[in-house]
Amino acid sequence: MTESIAPPTARPETKPTKELAKVAVSGWLGTAMEFMDFQLYSLAAAIVFNKIFFPDVSPVIGLIAAMATYGVGYVARLAGAVYFGRMGDRIGRKKVLFITIALMGASTTLIGVLPTYAMIGIWAPILLVALRLAQGFGAGAEIAGATVMLAEFAPARRRGLISSLVCLGTNSGTLAASALWALLVSALPEDQLLSWGWRIPFLFSFVLMIFAVWVRRSLKESPVFEQRADVVDGVALSKREIVAADELATTSTIEAALHQRKGKAFLIALGLRFGQAGNSGLVQTFLVGYLATVLLVDKSVGTTAIVYGSLLGFLTIPVMGMLGDRFGRRPLYLVLSTLTALFAIPMMLMVTSGNTTLITVAMVVGLNLGVLSLFAMESVTMAEFFGARTRFTQLALAKEIGGILATAIGPLLAATLTAITGHWWPLAAMLIGYSLITLVSAFVGPEVRGRDMVRLEDAV
Repeated sequence: MTESIAPPTARPETKPTKELAKVAVSGWLGTAMEFMDFQLYSLAAAIVFNKIFFPDVSPVIGLIAAMATYGVGYVARLAGAVYFGRMGDRIGRKKVLFITIALMGASTTLIGVLPTYAMIGIWAPILLVALRLAQGFGAGAEIAGATVMLAEFAPARRRGLISSLVCLGTNSGTLAASALWALLVSALPEDQLLSWGWRIPFLFSFVLMIFAVWVRRSLKESPVFEQRADVVDGVALSKREIVAADELATTSTIEAALHQRKGKAFLIALGLRFGQAGNSGLVQTFLVGYLATVLLVDKSVGTTAIVYGSLLGFLTIPVMGMLGDRFGRRPLYLVLSTLTALFAIPMMLMVTSGNTTLITVAMVVGLNLGVLSLFAMESVTMAEFFGARTRFTQLALAKEIGGILATAIGPLLAATLTAITGHWWPLAAMLIGYSLITLVSAFVGPEVRGRDMVRLEDAV
């Protein structure tokens, strides 16, 4: 092998505005679609799936079963993170993002035409799980890829703000899904909602998929990927290929990455992920079903609160991105995770008060403080933690492993614990636990604001 690898060249501090805007729109659309799809599913699992796919069990057991189908998608997301993450680090970010958006959109659309348990019996939940797995496989690398693209395109001094656009996409998707469900729940009687109304949000996903695919067709590759010292002719060389060439083995920028022991940066990033992921599963998914099924509050209260919280998030997210650029990532993580832990018990007292206004305020504050604010920090911090050679893979794995351990298992565990205890205290304890894990991770982790994204080695 005789190819030569040049060291990273100096990069301009600003990227062409037109291309950066296109990347931003692409990232926004992809993450909006991912989170709309998942929020559509999570709300459907909390509100109707226990009745149309698991009708022969008690309401509490039906909710647990529906939450379990919600959780299996996160197992598929992990497989997708490994498969597409390695592909993205090897052949580029652009190609992977084109595949993931198509796979997600097709799977979600097909859920909207599934026959119910009343039509085909046990095959209905089996097919539901199969499509959920396909949906999750595509989604496993979508937000990681969009995050990497935006962070690698953004100038260092505005990286937090620009990377937060990914969070605006997730917030847009959550808002769209919640608004659709809130409208359906309030406008349709229960028999129509269960017979055909629930299909509308899933079929709507097809329109967004077509638009997203069209935008991504003309997207350029990440400039960081193209400038990586280990990329030749648009493909990253393997470790064996690098070592095989004597002249390449002495390249300091590559040698540092090849000999660095992996794991420390990943574990810290995983801990940072726990607070946002765990709080998201409890606030945006479980509490909606808990209000309607256990507390017997009107179904529209939970979905409406998520809508209000998501609307406020359009202000919260960019503000947190700018604050992270101004003061650093680590201080904001410490403050946000501490405040979330302190708010857990008051929030649950408000949620269980029976007062609609208090319930709404609690969920709006919990969503913005413990989920969206941390998400704004997470998008840029995790990208800066990892070196360019394995950034896509490690970021995707940290997000998805955290998602499985917190977002997926969390609602199922919460449903089980509240059913056993008949009380709300397990929810408060879980919120506090998730937040403390993030607090400790931020405390032991380094400050990574403004780190050179072309560097191949991790931050620690």
